[in-house]
Amino acid sequence: MTRYDLKLLDCTLRDGGYINDWKWGFQRARDIINGLVKANIDIVEVGFLKNVTSYDKEITVCSRIEELNCLLPENAGNTIFSAMAMQSDYEIEKLSPYNGTGIEMIRITAHDYDIADGMEFAREVKDRGYKLSINPINIMGYSDEQLLWILKQVNEIQPYQFSIVDTFGSMKRRDLDRIVSLVDHNLDQNIRVALHLHENMSLSCCLAQSFIDRHLNRPITVDGSLMGMGRAPGNLPVELIADYLNDYMQKNYDIDYLIDAIQDYIAPIKGETEWGYTPAYFLSARFNLHRNYAEYYLKKGDMTNRDINHILARIDRTKATKFDKNYAETLYYEYKDHEIDDSNDRMRLKKALKENQILLIAPGNSINLFEKEIQAYIEKNHPTIISINFIPERYKIDYSFFSNNKRYDKLTEFSKGMIVTSNLPEDHGAYRIDYNSLSGAFEQGCNSLIMLLKLLSELDIPRVTIAGADGYKLGGRNYYDTNMRSYTEHGNQFNLAVAEAIRNLSISVEFLTPSAYDTM
Repeated sequence: MTRYDLKLLDCTLRDGGYINDWKWGFQRARDIINGLVKANIDIVEVGFLKNVTSYDKEITVCSRIEELNCLLPENAGNTIFSAMAMQSDYEIEKLSPYNGTGIEMIRITAHDYDIADGMEFAREVKDRGYKLSINPINIMGYSDEQLLWILKQVNEIQPYQFSIVDTFGSMKRRDLDRIVSLVDHNLDQNIRVALHLHENMSLSCCLAQSFIDRHLNRPITVDGSLMGMGRAPGNLPVELIADYLNDYMQKNYDIDYLIDAIQDYIAPIKGETEWGYTPAYFLSARFNLHRNYAEYYLKKGDMTNRDINHILARIDRTKATKFDKNYAETLYYEYKDHEIDDSNDRMRLKKALKENQILLIAPGNSINLFEKEIQAYIEKNHPTIISINFIPERYKIDYSFFSNNKRYDKLTEFSKGMIVTSNLPEDHGAYRIDYNSLSGAFEQGCNSLIMLLKLLSELDIPRVTIAGADGYKLGGRNYYDTNMRSYTEHGNQFNLAVAEAIRNLSISVEFLTPSAYDTM
């Protein structure tokens, strides 16, 4: 084996079928396959195996592998053929044992919520004699611990190939480096590693080149489709990565046949139905969400990309990988209910805070432990003090910022300078700020500290000092008052995400008390 043991897989007829409901037409599908074979593509995926009720030769979705085999040319050269089957949508009893001809590889896929069943499904596919590829959906949604469990199962099964699948297009270069390293160090050396990318961030070609240039000491595969055809925003364009491999990896893919197939069969479809990069799909990738959320809000017709950014930021992580229409609708109406014109209140608040030193007090336990230091800072600097989601007894504050309804409901006393977001009742708000305008600043949900910092940066406040923003530690005391305990468990990864969000805001932050967010 050399470092050039690299294969290119085309999935146009399977993944591209999301665009045209797999209605390629029998002869057009055969012509596309023939063009890919003549272009020397190593693996051609010809369709889906699914539980369909009847055979339609014009469609590349079948319940029997013999039906997909009808599409294959008599002379395939060195090209091998594959099909995909999803564990939850295909009865394994329908799959005939491999007889040495036709489709040779089956790529199986499963969601995070049925991955254990997917492994059993994979074993049964392998038992039928096929080259097996295991393609877990949304590898970016797994923790390292969960991914190690998957790799352990894969090593026990010993498939032909394991695929890194960036289902929601949220992978960036450092994500790729981390995941490839973890897979390469824990997967048996004889198992091929594949990469399947999407175009949410227009990064697929860059990431594929980075993957190839690592020169892993194992066989690898890269997936693509003609012109990147696939469910919006699409896939890695196979013709682009083929050209790269020709230039730098001594490959011999015939680009002429690829661009002929694009001109004859793919470009006319794109004229009817677009795919490719759009800002809305970038936003779904940014939050590592099922793309149906972006599609759902796009179809509303009354939401800007900024609106979509803010509403996607609110989606609960337990809802991220499986689209929930009712939940999406609830968020939509909540979002519309919270829209207000806050320009006058922002102007008044900006005038009130202008040129003041600002001290933010958050409810971490450090405001108990470092009370003397905080009081000394206040006496020396005379800052304007803003508390976050609580009103402290030990400190005289000028303003209090509230975005959390649970904390707001528990208040028995209200400060003069109440700054409240529009998701809260109007009763005591001296300044009411549009909740939607602040809610998209943090990728893991609506964090009150981040929201307030975003507001202050938009009011042209150049710098703030913060006390009591301790960060989260598992099993420790996180709040100055035990009655404020949150039952949502967060750990160091959350702290790092908050720290990154702070760095991304146009405001300088100095921590007066120890903070897990202080990573500089």
